[in-house]
Amino acid sequence: MEEKQRKREEIMREKSMPKLLTTLRHYSMQQFSKDVVAGVIVAIIALPLSIALALASGVGPEEGIYTAIVGGFVIAMLGGSPVQISGPTAAFATIVAGIVATKGMEGLVVATVLAGVILIAMGLLKFGALIRFIPHTIVTGFTAGIAVTIVIGQLKDFFGLTFQHSPIETVEKLRECISTFGTLNVTALLIGVLALAIQIIWPKFNAKIPASLIAVIVTAAVVKIADLDVNTIGSLYDISNKLPVPHMPAFDIGLVKNVLPDAFTIAILAAIESLLSCVVADGMIGDKHNPNVELVAQGAGNIASGIFGGIPATGAIARTAANIKNGGRSPIAGMVHAVVLVLILVVLMPYAALIPMPTIAAILFIVAYNMCGWREFVDLVKTSPKSDIAVLIITFVLTVVFDLVVAIEFGLVLAAVLFLKRMADVAEVRSWTYVEEEQEGLRVVPKGTLVYEIEGPMFFAVADQFLNVSMDKDTKVVVMRMRSVPAMDVSALRKLQEVYKMCEKHHVTLLFSHVTEQPWKMMEKAGFIKEVGEENFCENIDMAMKKAEKICR
Repeated sequence: MEEKQRKREEIMREKSMPKLLTTLRHYSMQQFSKDVVAGVIVAIIALPLSIALALASGVGPEEGIYTAIVGGFVIAMLGGSPVQISGPTAAFATIVAGIVATKGMEGLVVATVLAGVILIAMGLLKFGALIRFIPHTIVTGFTAGIAVTIVIGQLKDFFGLTFQHSPIETVEKLRECISTFGTLNVTALLIGVLALAIQIIWPKFNAKIPASLIAVIVTAAVVKIADLDVNTIGSLYDISNKLPVPHMPAFDIGLVKNVLPDAFTIAILAAIESLLSCVVADGMIGDKHNPNVELVAQGAGNIASGIFGGIPATGAIARTAANIKNGGRSPIAGMVHAVVLVLILVVLMPYAALIPMPTIAAILFIVAYNMCGWREFVDLVKTSPKSDIAVLIITFVLTVVFDLVVAIEFGLVLAAVLFLKRMADVAEVRSWTYVEEEQEGLRVVPKGTLVYEIEGPMFFAVADQFLNVSMDKDTKVVVMRMRSVPAMDVSALRKLQEVYKMCEKHHVTLLFSHVTEQPWKMMEKAGFIKEVGEENFCENIDMAMKKAEKICR
């Protein structure tokens, strides 16, 4: 017994450890070489994406690299998945841009650090498994909405437009694009189309070298050599190749209150996206991640990213998949990816000034297309119940028209309300037919006995149904059959107490049949079983019928 207990404790201890510690026990030089190769390749993929996503988030290009370096290294080192690659992702672009525009960089840093603290708390409180309770329709809706906002946000640079104003909201950006379309820069448009074409065609010839990197090199060379009139990163931003340095933000109470909703949104998004990425990775390598350890790692990574001048980080599904496909099987690959990005930052970052803005826009168009899941969206609209379609479309529209905070809050509330309605619709209290002699499929019900069968969860939305117990002067026993009741809440218990008091008033015995575990525990804790009498709780309906027959004699 002691040996079994020891082994069980050892397994539990291992489950709570970062994957780095468990994978290194059986690590080999052969796997190390594979992890290094995978880390280098993923770093090359991450470079243009990190820059593009940083610019889409309203910050400088180096902030994206800082995020991939600091966040990527910390999360890989502490994470609950052996192959997760973390960094800036498209999911955060719109919300980060909104925070920067309204609350400045200091507000973003505070929001990112607070989000990290929330993620750590979620992990320590074992909330990893609870993420599955966020409906698929909400995830699909806001993901598609984010993709649309990214596309609209990049129209200006893709077409080379000159804005008269600097709109923040997505709808305002679209309106500004339409009103200033006369300022179209044909040269910028052609560079953007070239970058798009390279990203679409290149993978058909060479899947190893990232198409986005080829698009960056080719278009930058064309713009530089031909001296084209196209905005580049260097013409709009100051480029720095300095290593990130820690900076603790001033946690002003007013600022904290102001950014707290944004911090919760970042934390929820980071949790959803990172755990979804882990699930995808599990399927690819045949492993199982630890969701709570991963949440703690994501929290630590975001705190570190915020302190070192980065933006929110989370697990990146595409980069994680690239890591696996290139042989990465341990957190070492993610850590190598971060180290390689440090070298790129120091050596090659000045050359990022040459990257054309239409190319950045084209890269983000591809990112948006890959993340939008339009096939899944269409399939859900075709096959889902009307209530699910409503949640999907409303979440999508709110994400585009307003922001993610509103979309997630409203989507969750609407999904919860519709779910409760659905549960209320399937819950039923029905009475048995009185039968003197046993018939096919029917049990004998003693004269003077009423049998009510309850089906479905007993909760506040259906509680009133339990009072529909109609007794006449000949009624001596009421039986509540509860074998199909998986759970109940306090509202339902209160209604059952009212039924008991009504029975007591009319000198009627109340019996219960086959009460399941959760309702039993709740009744016992509330003292209801003692009040009714434990002898009036029967194991099955046959025992309840025998007891009723004795009472009715």
